[in-house]
Amino acid sequence: QVQLVESGGGLVQPGGSLRLSCAASGFPFSSYAMSWHRQAPGKERELVAGSSSYGYSTTYEDSVKGRFTISRDNAKNTVYLQMNSLKPGDTAVYYCSAVFSVYRYWGQGTQVTVSS
Repeated sequence: QVQLVESGGGLVQPGGSLRLSCAASGFPFSSYAMSWHRQAPGKERELVAGSSSYGYSTTYEDSVKGRFTISRDNAKNTVYLQMNSLKPGDTAVYYCSAVFSVYRYWGQGTQVTVSS
């Protein structure tokens, strides 16, 4: 049974930091590219950051470059998103996703709210 379980979301002030975690099970984690996406109210889900299967390459949405860092620990089947210098515009539900060939899995999401 495939599971992706996000954690680490919450309420943070502008300029603050959060680290999201996504614990995976039920599939060969190291073989899958992993990514973080977000969806704000009334907006489409967008890719925030992605990591290749062994973490050799990463990609970021332009607005988070230099502030967010994606990393993965294949020994722990976990992917992380370190978010620094958070802005109100980062407020959204954050989802992790795993993809390999035609297979894509999603987590249930974790809410991140940036507000003073």
